[in-house]
Order: sequence, then structure tokens, then C-alpha cells
Amino acid sequence: MAYNFDELTRKTKDVANKVADRAKDAAELVKLNVAIAGEQKEIDKNFRAIGEWFVSEYEGEIPDAVREAVEAVNAGKARIAELEASKPARDETAEEPEEVPAGKKCPICGAESDSKFCPQCGAPMGE
Repeated sequence: MAYNFDELTRKTKDVANKVADRAKDAAELVKLNVAIAGEQKEIDKNFRAIGEWFVSEYEGEIPDAVREAVEAVNAGKARIAELEASKPARDETAEEPEEVPAGKKCPICGAESDSKFCPQCGAPMGE
């Protein structure tokens, strides 16, 4: 049985190059998805700001087209206030837990974490 080591080496290099190309493609896809998620969060934040401004500006004159959504938001805020009020009172004499040092801040969504990737949006946390 004779082995052709040159042929085996060439095939191994071909496979390694294909794997490397696929890894690069996957990494680029992840970067694009993170960038898209970051842009979507910014759009959502801006839409939320527009909606909050609209509701506060036209409080008594809400158009019928959005009245139901505004009422749902107001009901949600009222429910949050009820839930906040039902929280047990905090014992001021209890020892404060030690603060965990803050991690790195995500460049996309601003979440803090000491991990390598953001737990909120999956973006690389950087150095």
C-alpha cells in the first residue's frame, strides 16, 4: 500500500481552506446580525420617544386610530404602579449586599456584563 503524501497534503489544505472560509463567513454574518440588532434597538427607542411625546403633547386629543394603544399603555403603567406599591417594604437595618464591580459596557445596547459577549444582544464586549 503506497500513500501519496502530496495528494493527502493538498486535500487537507483544501479542506482547511474551506473551513476557514466558512468560519469567516459565519463571523461576518454574526457581525451583521449584531449591527442590525443595534440599529433596530435605536429605531425602537426613537419610536418610543416619538410615541411618548405624542401622547404627552396631545393628551386630551388622542385620535381614534391610536386611542386603544394609548389606553393599553396607560393601563400597563397603572398595573406597574400597583405592583410597585405591593412590594414589601425594604428593611433599612439589613446589611447591604456587596456591590459587584461593574463589567464592561456593550457598545451596541449599553448593557453591562463581565462576559465576552453581551447577554442582551450578543454583541462582542470588546477589551
